[in-house]
Amino acid sequence: MIEFALGKRVLALRERVVAEFNSGDWEEVGLLTGHSDLISNHPRLLRSLNWGDEDYSGNALSVIKQIAEQDLSAFAKFEQYVAERYPGEGQYVSAKPSVRKIMFAPNVFQVPELGVETDLVAVMMPFGTEFDPVHEGIKKACSLAGYRSLRVDNIWEESTVIQDIFNLIFRSHIVVVDFTGKNPNVMYETGIAHTLGKHVIPVSQTLDDVPFDMAHHRILKYLPNREGINAMVPKLAGKLRQVSA
Repeated sequence: MIEFALGKRVLALRERVVAEFNSGDWEEVGLLTGHSDLISNHPRLLRSLNWGDEDYSGNALSVIKQIAEQDLSAFAKFEQYVAERYPGEGQYVSAKPSVRKIMFAPNVFQVPELGVETDLVAVMMPFGTEFDPVHEGIKKACSLAGYRSLRVDNIWEESTVIQDIFNLIFRSHIVVVDFTGKNPNVMYETGIAHTLGKHVIPVSQTLDDVPFDMAHHRILKYLPNREGINAMVPKLAGKLRQVSA
C-alpha cells in the first residue's frame, strides 16, 4: 500500500500530466527516468491519450504510481520534468494535505530541484562531542522505524551551510529537533521546518529549554546518559511510526 504523503504527490502529478502531457512528453519522461519500457508497453496509456479516451486519467495514474513505488528517485525526476516543462504551479512539499495552500518564493534560499523523499528524516540538533551519543540514538530510532536520517554535517552540496540545511529540510518528510541548550540555530531550523509544513518531532533533555511558542507541543524528554538514550530510542521510533501510519 502506497504511503499517504507519497500518494498525494502521485495524485498531484497525475492531475498535471492529464492536463498538459502529450505522447512526446511521455517519451521524454521514459528516457529521463529509465522507465521507457513501462510507458511504451502499457496497453492503454498512449492509445487512450491519442484517442482522447475516458480511461486515460486512470492509465496515467497507474503508470505514475508504479514509478513511485518502484523508484523514488525516478519519481522525483518525473516531478522535476513536469515542474520545468510546465511551470506555474509550486511543488507541494508539506507533510500534510491542506484545504488552503500558500505559494511563496524565499529570497534567502534557493529552492532545490529534487522533491520530497518520504523515507528521509532530517536531524537538527546542537553539535559537540557530548551530543554524539544522542545523534547515534536518533539514527538508531530512525532505522528501527524504517527511515534513514541525515544531519547537515553528513552533506556538503552547496557553498553555504544554510543552503544545505534548507535543502535537507525541504527534502525530508520528518524533522527531529533537539532543543537542548536553547541552541538558536535549532530554533531557526525548526521555524523553517514548520513553515514548510513538515512533521516536526521535538526532543530535549529538559523542558526548560523548550521555547514558549513550542511549549504546547509534546516533547520527548530524555536523560543525557547511556540508559536515558537507550530508553529514548524505542519511544522516538514509536513516534516516527505514528507519523508514517
